[in-house]
Amino acid sequence: MAKAKPKSTKKRTKTKQINTLKFIKGFWIIFASGVFLIVLLFLFASWGFYGEMPKFAELENPQNDLATQVISSDGVQIGTFFNENRTPVSYEDLPQHLVDALVATEDARYYDHSGIDARGTLRAFIFLGSKGGASTISQQLSKQLFTGGSKNIWERFKQKLKEWVIATRLERQYTKNEIITMYLNKYDFLNQAIGISSASRIYFGKNPKELKKEEAAVLVGMLKNSSLFNPLRRPEMVKNRRDVVLNQMEKYGYINEKERDSLKQLPLTLDYSPEGHKDGTATYFREYVRSWMSNWVKNNPKGENEDGEIEYYDIYRDGLRINVTIDSRNQKYAEEAVQEHMANLQKEFDKQEKDNKTSPFRDITKDQLKGIINRSIKSSARRKKMLSQGKSEKEILASFDKKTEMKIFSWKGEIDTIMTPKDSILYYKKFLRSGLMSMEPQTGHVKAWVGGVNYKHFQYDHVYQGARQVGSTFKPFVYATAIDQLKLSPCDTLPMSQITISIGSHGVLEKDWTPKNSDAEYTGYMSLKEALAKSVNTISARLMDRIGPEPIARLAKKSGVSSDILPVASIALGSVDLKLSEMVGAYSTFANQGIYTKPVMITSIEDKNGMALYQFVPETRDVISKEAAYVTVNLMEGVTQSGSGRRLRAGPRDRYDFKNVITGYPYLFDNPIAGKTGTTQNQSDGWFMGMVPNLCTGVWVGGDDRSTHFSSTMFGQGATMALPIWGLYMKKCYADKTLKVSKGAFKKPDRLTIEVDCEAFKKSNVKDENLDDEFSM
Repeated sequence: MAKAKPKSTKKRTKTKQINTLKFIKGFWIIFASGVFLIVLLFLFASWGFYGEMPKFAELENPQNDLATQVISSDGVQIGTFFNENRTPVSYEDLPQHLVDALVATEDARYYDHSGIDARGTLRAFIFLGSKGGASTISQQLSKQLFTGGSKNIWERFKQKLKEWVIATRLERQYTKNEIITMYLNKYDFLNQAIGISSASRIYFGKNPKELKKEEAAVLVGMLKNSSLFNPLRRPEMVKNRRDVVLNQMEKYGYINEKERDSLKQLPLTLDYSPEGHKDGTATYFREYVRSWMSNWVKNNPKGENEDGEIEYYDIYRDGLRINVTIDSRNQKYAEEAVQEHMANLQKEFDKQEKDNKTSPFRDITKDQLKGIINRSIKSSARRKKMLSQGKSEKEILASFDKKTEMKIFSWKGEIDTIMTPKDSILYYKKFLRSGLMSMEPQTGHVKAWVGGVNYKHFQYDHVYQGARQVGSTFKPFVYATAIDQLKLSPCDTLPMSQITISIGSHGVLEKDWTPKNSDAEYTGYMSLKEALAKSVNTISARLMDRIGPEPIARLAKKSGVSSDILPVASIALGSVDLKLSEMVGAYSTFANQGIYTKPVMITSIEDKNGMALYQFVPETRDVISKEAAYVTVNLMEGVTQSGSGRRLRAGPRDRYDFKNVITGYPYLFDNPIAGKTGTTQNQSDGWFMGMVPNLCTGVWVGGDDRSTHFSSTMFGQGATMALPIWGLYMKKCYADKTLKVSKGAFKKPDRLTIEVDCEAFKKSNVKDENLDDEFSM
């Protein structure tokens, strides 16, 4: 009986062995099934069971919207057109410390894995993500490029599988450096900063290559969640996140402990430069370029697609490069000059308006005031929007009397307020407006373009859109025509006495016309040079009477003026309405020895691969002789020597200071300057056109409505409203030696038969003795 026990033990041992084998077998079956299931899940993902997967061609050329760049003549990006403000950069454009910060913070084993970090994944699984996630840079890129967001756990699970598959494909398709570049080019850093290039410009005002280590750490820190780590809204949180990035860089040996501690002591410093269409520099010019490009793409198709349909370039997606003539330095100085002077001038205008019962208008009736308001309502964006919504005119008009929240412009910054839209119309009517355009006469290249004081609130462009009465700035065309036809010298003298031009003599007159001088002096004689300098109306009228208005109008037209010019007698005093862009182009003809060069804004267009799509061809034509052009310039030099532009020569002791509001400045210019001021009736428009040999600049200042103006010529004349902007702009240009703005004399023709030296003119006794009598008729 005792011998039966060993048999039972042997049986139990055998049973245990069988159970162990079953367990092992079961384990491997479960393990194999798990592996098979995982493989199957990945296969399902790669086969597109969880949603469409990118094709090989898509992986090779991921489709991103690329912003079109506007590049200045000095190589600075001054603006973009975009759906997504993305400007791609290459790996070589990235500083090494930016790449180091990215790898140290987001994927420390980036160079050791093939898209999936097994250690990181296992750690995330065991600790349920409490000790960091497992997404590699490749996975993060795959999510950005192809997978998108998820609504629930199951969707997130499927998305994660797709990310893993795509990440491994990306690793096979691209190098590590290319993946980093794609990732940084794709990420949305908020505030219209999509991609590292836009982010560097918008947050720090520089290219990626110029980023300092602490700045690179800020941008890398934002990669965790740019909405949360927004430097504009949560600067302290962003600084803390930056310090975490610096800690990671020290941890993995990219910087030492001493450098880390030093960098962490630095404050968070931004140079925020928004790049919205209404923000940044050259906003009015960029709108002109956008409009020009919209027309260009319609007439320059990209080609046919696979279906035989014609495709056109998209300036918001195709990443074009538009090379323009604007110089970022000239543009900066022009905008600063407009801002500085207009803020001062507006103070004086507001001060004078306190006693004006019809402010901001003068010399109008109640019916005229009502008409101004009604016209503004009809042309308003608010009315157009409501009409598109099907609102009736009655509803629209009623809405203009309802108070609403709005942001309004002020020279101290935007103001949040509540007012009716009708009141806002009156509010904005009180602001004086301005325009400036600067151009190289020899090339036609426009170097600066300021269409107004603030594009966001005043979108009407007073360079290219607005045509205003030019006043005395038109007189050089009268003098130039007379010089070209009659070979007059600046030293020739004419009587200042009044002249009456009869009905039917020149153009259509309702009655005889007898122009008056502003100083009411009509005795004696005056040289042409002094007459233009002092803007004597009777002498301009005499010249016009002698040559007729038709040749004057033809000269202006040949000089690039496209607006209508009626050949009437009053043309002598500048009764025509012209655009500032036309005036600058026409004046440049004089500085360019009588040759008109059409203003150029866009020099070339390239596609995203650098292939040329457009190249401008200069347009030039002869207008007047070199001699006539030079003599006209000599006449205009007198304006800045002894006429209304003489304050450009003023020093500190001659400073113009009207009622403690500075409207003139100590310019101290001592170089040759040709120019002409202009002031229209009731001081509605103030002009100054100024030239040095290689730069012609025009400035206009006035109200949106012609009844918005100063009450007297002390402030309302061109020498007070517009000339100071020219002076400030040129002072800044001369201070920047890299611009090489000329201080020399205007080029003199080799053979000059007309004497411009009045002392020599008197001694030579070449004056036509009958000249005075001839002009006195």
